[in-house]
Amino acid sequence: MMRLSSALLFAAIAAVGCREQTDVPPGANVPGASETSANEVVIAKHDDRVFAGGIAPPAERVANSAANDAKAADAGAKLFTGMNCDGCHGGGAVGAVGPSLTDGRWRYGGGDADIFRSIAEGRPKGMPAFGGVLQPPMIWRLVAYIKSLAPPKDVPTESWVDDSKR
Repeated sequence: MMRLSSALLFAAIAAVGCREQTDVPPGANVPGASETSANEVVIAKHDDRVFAGGIAPPAERVANSAANDAKAADAGAKLFTGMNCDGCHGGGAVGAVGPSLTDGRWRYGGGDADIFRSIAEGRPKGMPAFGGVLQPPMIWRLVAYIKSLAPPKDVPTESWVDDSKR
């Protein structure tokens, strides 16, 4: 299993050189990375993040390539396991060291672009930035997989939202 994970990581890193990048328009606020639409994101590099493979994500505009792909969730499930995402988020993404991705409780937003940004740019104090080692279509497949997961009947965690302010 370790060899498979290492091989997938090497393949992902090697593929970075083949990435088709689009120029970010001059008006894009790349340092903060803005969402341009529900299916398009501008990736930004944040210096306070850990970069998977030591490779920072490139600043680029990406569109959701898995939005209408019926097989994207299946491919994302394989990638989730192959990239060892389940090492932190648990099998089936129910949570372990990292948070559950099935309970509908999102600290940084649960929209497609929000989840994409969490994977690509990482998050402070835990989630590495995988945008430097995974191509955008691969990240969109992970998003499709995560969005396809059924929520548990009993949610064992607390919401990040302050319910008193609703």
